[in-house]
Amino acid sequence: MTIPAVRPQIFGTGLIALDMVIGPDPKTPVRCWAGGTCGNVLSILAWLGWDAYPIARMNGDVASERVHADMAQWGVHLDWATCAPTTNTPIIVQEIRRGRDGRPRHRFSWSCQTCGRWLPPFKAITVNVVEKIKPALTDTSVFFLDRLSRATLTLATEASARGAVVVFEPSGKAAHKLMAEAIALAHVVKYAENRLAGIRGVMANDSAALLEVRTFGERGLKYRHRLGRGISDWMYLQAVPAPRLADTCGSGDWCTAGLIAKAATSGRKGLRHVGARGVRAALRYGQALAAWNCGFEGARGGMYSVPREAFDDQITSLLNGRFEGIDDAPVTGVSTSIVACPACPPEPRLHEAASHP
Repeated sequence: MTIPAVRPQIFGTGLIALDMVIGPDPKTPVRCWAGGTCGNVLSILAWLGWDAYPIARMNGDVASERVHADMAQWGVHLDWATCAPTTNTPIIVQEIRRGRDGRPRHRFSWSCQTCGRWLPPFKAITVNVVEKIKPALTDTSVFFLDRLSRATLTLATEASARGAVVVFEPSGKAAHKLMAEAIALAHVVKYAENRLAGIRGVMANDSAALLEVRTFGERGLKYRHRLGRGISDWMYLQAVPAPRLADTCGSGDWCTAGLIAKAATSGRKGLRHVGARGVRAALRYGQALAAWNCGFEGARGGMYSVPREAFDDQITSLLNGRFEGIDDAPVTGVSTSIVACPACPPEPRLHEAASHP
């Protein structure tokens, strides 16, 4: 891929968490990586050559330190990752198991496996950060959101006024008023069939939507757009076959990142310029990224296994229907220690344990 001389810029706010990935092999250590929809999309785009800025409330706990270190190694900018009031970073446990058919299954848990209590939940940014961040949105190509709050929508509105593409990927039903505002504001709305059967009003006359994408996992996706004369019919794209199947987690985030990378580098004007044909090619590229990701454990496991240059060659092969050169690779960047649950009592120090037989 040719990276533009001026790197495109994306701001994003939503779920940024620490993923604790437990693989099917008990000998494999737990992998602790930055995750969450927003965290994954921004990390992937930074890897693809974008300037990515997450807006979050991480407070410096151990989980946030892991997230910071992980995102920083991919070039993510953390200027706005510790907005006040800060709070504990969400932790999500992902267990990968093999079904009787040998296919991977993943299960997510938001509770501690030791004490059973809930792990820290997501908390949205608040309105007190809006005025501080607004000036930074001047040259933004894309504003991404997957969770809603008044502050999130205010910043998305500001970015839109400056020419950015607003990409909304709802994770589920939200408060009716905020959801309606987000649907009316967003230029790209993408959602998964297994989470939302459909969203009303995306292509309403008073909405800003230029593209609506509905995904069906291994069954592909369908989309419609408003990049020509009126609203197009729904169009279908069959999924790109995955050369390996180790884990499907995060593939939707790769598809989103691929779409953005190919269709939105120049903001809303650029999205209109690529038109219907460009959007279809961008979605196909996103599907190839999603298929490639299935070969690795974790939502972004391939980024720790495959050099950036080899990645481009492998995606080209997938788009051309070839799978050569896509082999198993060792996963690096592994954390072998478990992040402690904030609700669990702290482990006694060695000298304290020694004094109590």
